[in-house]
Amino acid sequence: MVTDNKVIILDENNGRPMPGRRWSDGLHQAVEAKEGVKIDKETQTLATITIQNYFRMYEKLAGMTGTAETEAAEFADIYGMDILVVPTSRPVVRVDSNDKVFKTRREKFNAVVALIQERHAKGQPMLIGTASVEASETLSRMLKREKIPHSVLNAKYHRQEAEIVARAGQKGAITVSTNMAGRGTDIKLGEGVQDLGGLFVIGTERHEARRIDRQLRGRCARQGDPGESVFFISFEDDLMRKFGNADRMTSIMERFGLEEGQELEHPWLNKSVETAQKRVEQWHYRGRKYVLDFDDVMNQQRRVIYGYRNDVIESDAPRELIWEAVEQAVPVKVREHVVLNEKGEEEIDADSLLGWVNMTFPLGLTQESADFVSLGIEGSAAFIIEKIKDVYTRITENMNPELREHIERSLILIGVDEEWRDHLYGMDGLRQSVQLRAIR
Repeated sequence: MVTDNKVIILDENNGRPMPGRRWSDGLHQAVEAKEGVKIDKETQTLATITIQNYFRMYEKLAGMTGTAETEAAEFADIYGMDILVVPTSRPVVRVDSNDKVFKTRREKFNAVVALIQERHAKGQPMLIGTASVEASETLSRMLKREKIPHSVLNAKYHRQEAEIVARAGQKGAITVSTNMAGRGTDIKLGEGVQDLGGLFVIGTERHEARRIDRQLRGRCARQGDPGESVFFISFEDDLMRKFGNADRMTSIMERFGLEEGQELEHPWLNKSVETAQKRVEQWHYRGRKYVLDFDDVMNQQRRVIYGYRNDVIESDAPRELIWEAVEQAVPVKVREHVVLNEKGEEEIDADSLLGWVNMTFPLGLTQESADFVSLGIEGSAAFIIEKIKDVYTRITENMNPELREHIERSLILIGVDEEWRDHLYGMDGLRQSVQLRAIR
């Protein structure tokens, strides 16, 4: 969605805008160029954590949701949490019809529109759930063609979201929405709606996760109210095409000579769809577990880096941390300027080391004042460290102590953050290359 001269990504599941998020690898810039808006620079990851490890940082975890039962194994595996099912305060009287299965998406949507026309004539309010923003737009166009008044919940009307949902239970109301979970407004039935059978929920597609379908169904028949739900499926839906043996089922339908627009309805078909959903859920779970395994390694590194940053911030003597860093880094850099002579012995490349020292530190050393060859490897490292400390002490001795400590902390944090950012960039590349190897 383009708004205020910016390209905003929409969540394809619920149609809500996600300001601040950007596609990587130049894709967002390409879309900005296509839409003729200002092209912003590529973003780089400064900090990263998976939602699982974020939650694991808490000492105690608990939550409440109406649809966790299907994910019990994942909660137990990742968080070590049990799922306790609390019964409803009043008996559920909702009527859940068998899924209606069609051969093509066109036949399925035609059947959905025909059912909406039939129930709308009675005045029964309807909530039509779709699996994507694209599907909700398609259905909306078909309803407009039939001159059926309706409301659509998507990114264009997200400011009126609560108002649209609140009206969804009124007599004759038709609401088309993508993923009804987390809308924050209860659907209350209008006057006379109970006598018409309550809110009628129609699902135009089975979602990849059973949990999402339960969220949609759960929007009707709350607190003992009447309600009804039914799902429409076609063998061209992504779920059936990828995981539901759609080709074999289509050939069976053709063998039995099913006519255009004729539907199949049987509890066995419901079971087949649920099996396909379970397969997808397991596939997605494996993907999340794979990401978490990577992040568990990153988490150990994250603890070290952020622990060190906290030490820097809380330290009363940041200079000691600077000396510690210098004493660790200088010997390593000196080793990088060691070469083998004609006899195969190690010796220092004095010119190269002198150039690095003078470029990195304001020491102003010369070949005469720093005889690295005679000092040797360890002696040269000790000589450079001593010079750094001496010059640094002389430069900062007349500074305000509080200002000096603030600058010293900032120096360390800037250095750590730059190295950590480069490390994250390298780890992103490593993870991507490992995934590509796995595909190959």
